[in-house]
Amino acid sequence: MEAGLGKSGDEKEEDTKSWFDVELPLGEAAEAFDLEKAVCSHGLFMMAPNKWDPLSKSLLRPLRLNNDNDGDDDTVLVRVSHPSDLPHSLLLRVLGRLSLSPLQSDAVVAQVRRMLRLSEREERKVREFQLMHAEAKKTGFGRVFRSPTLFEDMVKSILFCNCQWPRTLSMARALCELQLELSHHSSRLYSGQVDHIYSKAATTGTEWFTPRTPSAKESLKRFKRHKISQALWREGAEAANVLETRSLENSISSFISAKKEYNTNNSGTCCQAIDENCEADSEGREPFSYPSIGNFPSPKEIASLDEKYLAKRCNLGYRAGRILKLAQSVVDGRVQLRELEELCAETSMSNYDKVDEKLKEIHGFGPFTRGNVLMCMGFYNVVPADSETIRHLKQVHGRSTTTQTVQKAIEEIYREFEPFQFLAYWSEMWDFYEKWFGKLSEMPPSEYRLITASNMRTKRKLVVEDSKSLAAITGSKD
Repeated sequence: MEAGLGKSGDEKEEDTKSWFDVELPLGEAAEAFDLEKAVCSHGLFMMAPNKWDPLSKSLLRPLRLNNDNDGDDDTVLVRVSHPSDLPHSLLLRVLGRLSLSPLQSDAVVAQVRRMLRLSEREERKVREFQLMHAEAKKTGFGRVFRSPTLFEDMVKSILFCNCQWPRTLSMARALCELQLELSHHSSRLYSGQVDHIYSKAATTGTEWFTPRTPSAKESLKRFKRHKISQALWREGAEAANVLETRSLENSISSFISAKKEYNTNNSGTCCQAIDENCEADSEGREPFSYPSIGNFPSPKEIASLDEKYLAKRCNLGYRAGRILKLAQSVVDGRVQLRELEELCAETSMSNYDKVDEKLKEIHGFGPFTRGNVLMCMGFYNVVPADSETIRHLKQVHGRSTTTQTVQKAIEEIYREFEPFQFLAYWSEMWDFYEKWFGKLSEMPPSEYRLITASNMRTKRKLVVEDSKSLAAITGSKD
């Protein structure tokens, strides 16, 4: 572990360049571990507060300094990278700290381990699956990214339900923005004044904070831009790396400033990474900036909120009630997250049935939500099926299914990979997405929302149009 303090010109700014480094040994995983593939393996990596940087190949996000779910602990911004001079370890750079206690370091390490599935048990699963699946072995697929806490995975599984991907992304971001507000004004919010805030929002209008799913027309326009920018991306890599370095320095500086302003006496949970001065590209994107955002809210931070306020503030609709009841159940002890995690120590069918039964008791946890949570917990024997699954089976396997018959088809197609049916299915899905949209780890975050079924249906037309547009821009000829 190492603390760092850099200076940039004026000595007065020296404390704005502070960090504390923690090394996370990869153990048996070091031989074939690829941070980019471990992170960019599921849509969860695109959801706030995660921020993948495609140029530095590092993950930036807030993490809490303990492993409890009370939400009263401090929050820090952590950058996870795999430097070439540390082939057997990951580097966890804790921004804005010159030191951490052993317990705090352990908490940060534990959360990163969970996100990247770095354990002997998970490493065994990766190797066993790759022995069954030659293509996965060839491409290095086997780890599926998840959240630093089970609660975050559970809430995000609710956000997957009954909506398009752009709205899922918007709801996750809104929850993180709400967490930042709660951390700044916790005493007021938790003293019974939520109704007042909700009433004020209702009377002044909500357009300023309500996330909206972009229209199909706008998504189509942005998709066209993405295809062109993707083709030009590598040509500007050298210049972009300069911007990224400048942006990272700005974000560190802004983060420390925010901590000074809002996180006095080393308490509170403010976590900001702001880069308002980062240069945007010619299309107005800011692929290298780290905008102001909070951590994902804890159960305690959500549990005391008013359901109507939560629904309106984060555009959650009916999901607000389910998220609120989940948070309240965790806070009052009816849902024991640690007990659920312990049941996953051995991913047997017996434990699968036990966990599934416990999840059924949670309000609003139907088969699809439970399937995603169970996958996040390490059970890969069941595939959570939705309309995307039906589309995939039709396009890739030529199987026409309905919501009533899709599970039977899944069992038939992926039975040979038991108990890793989900991994076989998801490796196909992820490969299919990348064939349509390009390498997802290289996609600017501002364009994650383009990954929709409607854009996939229009790809052929777009490829032709974008080829003409790219030729016009670059001056190339057929």
